[in-house]
Amino acid sequence: MRLTVFGATGGIGQEIVRQAVAAGHDVTAVVRDPARLPVPLSDVTVHTAERIDDPEGLREAVAGRDAVLSGLGSRGRKADGIAERLTGSVIHAMEAEGTRRLLVVSAAPVAPKPADDPLLDRMMLKAIGAILKEVYADLTLMEGALAHSATDWTSVRPPKLTDGQLTGKYRTVYGSNPRSGRSISRADVAHAMLALIDDPAAVKQGVGVAY
Repeated sequence: MRLTVFGATGGIGQEIVRQAVAAGHDVTAVVRDPARLPVPLSDVTVHTAERIDDPEGLREAVAGRDAVLSGLGSRGRKADGIAERLTGSVIHAMEAEGTRRLLVVSAAPVAPKPADDPLLDRMMLKAIGAILKEVYADLTLMEGALAHSATDWTSVRPPKLTDGQLTGKYRTVYGSNPRSGRSISRADVAHAMLALIDDPAAVKQGVGVAY
């Protein structure tokens, strides 16, 4: 498949690029600094973008692609609307080019809470939500932009991210979160995103992923 990856030098983005190249996909990586890519530059097409918030500058990167995958988002507690703003630019570029399939990283607290989640898990999510309130508010707005777009979007919602190895052994739940799902590695989030590209049940859905 012909794939474009935004946030390709971030934690999840690097894993998407690495796994997609290993699987034989044609990968375009949108980056500011190509030196931070996890694979030789000869293995990918590099699209250098100083500004991700300029849809016109992104059109070439998304034109004619089978899917676009994004790891864009805040790297700290201060969101400053990053996820909504940058993902919005990607959406506008895709709509202008007629590229439809889009998969993005969101977060478990944005999803509806499982009714049977244990009290401890509900309390933990509430506490984390209070600490990262601004980040999750930004992701909620991002998901709203997805819902109003013309793309065939999927929002992948992991809980706590780790730097663990790729296992391929995780749970997925459409429209909610796995019960008592407390963590997942960035490598497995990337694996889930690549696996969901061709899944029609994931289109226009939030998908919870966790161990």
